[in-house]
Amino acid sequence: MYNLLLGYKKTTSKLSEINLLLVVLIFALGLLGVAMIYAATGGDWLSGAKQHFYRMIFATFFMLFIAIIDLRLWYTISYPFYIMILILLISVDLMGVTVNGSKRWIDLQIVNYQLARIQPSEIMKLAIVLALSRFYHDLPRWRVSSIYGLFGAFLIIFIPMFFIMRQPDLGTTLLVAATGLSIIFLAGIKWRLLAGFLIFSFISIPLFFIFGLKTYQRERILTFLDPTHDPNGASYHITQSKIALGSGGFNGKGFMSGTQRQLDYVPENRTDFIFTVIGEEFGFIGSLSTIAIYMVIIGICVWLSFQCKQVYSKLLILGFTITFALYIFINLAMIMGLVPVVGVPLPLMSYGGTVLLTVMTGFGLILSAYINRDSKLPSSKFKN
Repeated sequence: MYNLLLGYKKTTSKLSEINLLLVVLIFALGLLGVAMIYAATGGDWLSGAKQHFYRMIFATFFMLFIAIIDLRLWYTISYPFYIMILILLISVDLMGVTVNGSKRWIDLQIVNYQLARIQPSEIMKLAIVLALSRFYHDLPRWRVSSIYGLFGAFLIIFIPMFFIMRQPDLGTTLLVAATGLSIIFLAGIKWRLLAGFLIFSFISIPLFFIFGLKTYQRERILTFLDPTHDPNGASYHITQSKIALGSGGFNGKGFMSGTQRQLDYVPENRTDFIFTVIGEEFGFIGSLSTIAIYMVIIGICVWLSFQCKQVYSKLLILGFTITFALYIFINLAMIMGLVPVVGVPLPLMSYGGTVLLTVMTGFGLILSAYINRDSKLPSSKFKN
């Protein structure tokens, strides 16, 4: 009985340290996503809004459950979790499900009953942050810019990138690369090495464009460089997206009153292009308010990282925060025509179970790192 009471007190104590404002803002964006999916589907509650609502409730409780778990568990399973997701990623090649020409999903099923469909590339964004955070926690600071440090980090990043690119999924590949390189930068890599890598990357862009991209991906980049290129084909998404955003004006047309949405001019408006529904129906004010909530969430997460002293905790929080911020930036820039269309969803709002659960798990780990900021993690034998 004493142990049960002690466990209850510890759980209550941890729950009391959760940043309530962060949780409220996250859930508010999720509910806004439910409303926008409902509007995008013409008021059909069963065409995504209901699923997103129930997923959001489950994901919120799951986030809180993860938050109260001791950080030492996440430290311990960082590498095994990365390896497990990497195996799933490789398995996509063998038994993946193809949707719209891309093989990115795996059906989990018993006999003929499908339990769930997961997208390992999305979960890999979590695994990359966990693995790199532990890698740099265990690594002596003087070895961060050494051959060993660089080779280990790049191996963690580029192996999954290779398999994600094969699916093909350019957007997720870029997100994984950007997140990984950001963590390398935050770990304290020397500036001259970072500059050398950026120069090499810049030189490699033409070769990657010619030999590394599929035809439709090259078309998207050409569309970005010249929006008038193929207006009824490759340019259609971005052209209609800009029209929807601009037609909302300052105040918007009102909830469920968007004409671009009603006439189905904007494809994928409940997933990657859901922000166009906000722009058209709530205008500049609604769009700016939504972005402001995202920015407050990012700001809170950065502040939480400053409260942590250990390398693992800091990199864990900042790594997931960067991933979240990149989701937002790339999605919004994509629908505004500032970057090519690469298929990146708007976190918490776009329809999609794997993405939502991945993002909420990331927030759970952020909260866990903050709540357990005083916990002492094991010291690796390679530290000395």
